[in-house]
Amino acid sequence: MIVVGLLADKGMPALIAQRLIDELPDVLTRQLSNRVEWQVHARCDPLLLDENGLIPMLDLADRQKPAHDWDVLVLLTDLPRRAGTQPIVSDYSTSRAVGLVSIPALGACRVLQRTRNLIVHVIGHLLEEKLGLDPEPRRHSPHGRLTGWLGDVLAPTKHIPSDDDGIDMHLALIGLRGRVRLLAGMVRGNRPWRLVPHLSSAAAAAAATAAYGLMTSNFWQMADALTPPRLALINVVAIAAMATWLLTYNRLWERPAEPAEREKALLYNLSTVLTLSIGVACMYAILFVLTLLAAAALIDSGFLQVTLRHPVRVGDYLKIVWMTSSLGIVAGAIGSSLESEEAIRKATYSTREQERQARTRDQTAVMVPL
Repeated sequence: MIVVGLLADKGMPALIAQRLIDELPDVLTRQLSNRVEWQVHARCDPLLLDENGLIPMLDLADRQKPAHDWDVLVLLTDLPRRAGTQPIVSDYSTSRAVGLVSIPALGACRVLQRTRNLIVHVIGHLLEEKLGLDPEPRRHSPHGRLTGWLGDVLAPTKHIPSDDDGIDMHLALIGLRGRVRLLAGMVRGNRPWRLVPHLSSAAAAAAATAAYGLMTSNFWQMADALTPPRLALINVVAIAAMATWLLTYNRLWERPAEPAEREKALLYNLSTVLTLSIGVACMYAILFVLTLLAAAALIDSGFLQVTLRHPVRVGDYLKIVWMTSSLGIVAGAIGSSLESEEAIRKATYSTREQERQARTRDQTAVMVPL
């Protein structure tokens, strides 16, 4: 019998681990070996970072495997990992029977399926000699890309040697497509739609402004005079304005102190900008729907026709709602100044990394005798 332990970060990694523990034994039996019995256990525990910003996977293996009688340990993290400047999907240590999976590197789509397949790939690599597995399905082709099912579900990847003691190799993302997939995975990992509940003050300011515009005939005439392309431009500018305000007011833009950190900072900044933009867009969509319902209930079609001086259609209501919702979002940027800075900052990877490093330092300080 082989016991596999999944040690997952809180949040998405923990949810994925819990959903996989029931199906993984059958998948391992089918894809790796039916000569042994597989058991899969999962634990949720924050994977803290060391002073170098790395997950100490070897130390975790030395502590967690004996403590829980695990034969193999796979770490699941929601933080992007790098080897130098190369973004990596996973790490392997055959000697310690431990591997690491960086979920953001799997992209934004079919994350559960890709995580399952990568876990099987990692376990197969770690137990290759013990189970007498054929290594070819897990080796990269002469072009440096994985073949078979793993290559189908991952961005372009290749194994690269590791300079870290005890780590055999990394599975790295290569090329522009790989970095785009990592960025998409980071944005999904930030779960931008969850920003909306933390923007209650901004939403209140936006709703109040939209309501005022909805009840003001001058806004109706202005919206009627604007073309759809111009309304769309106002919409985009409004979302960009609020996202920019959140970015600057909460000091979320990273400025790397060292040139070597520029690529990492660029990636983190892009993910933050996209996260805020999508979060604001979600708030805009909710505001638009609510304003549309209010317009249908409050604006009499006859009175609107008299004001606009032409027959009223559904499109006229939509243009008014479009205009007032966009202005509401601009006002929401001012209201966002009242939001909890901590709640918004936690939607960024750099903040979460710094918090984990701080917790590691705190734990180390407690362990040092006075």
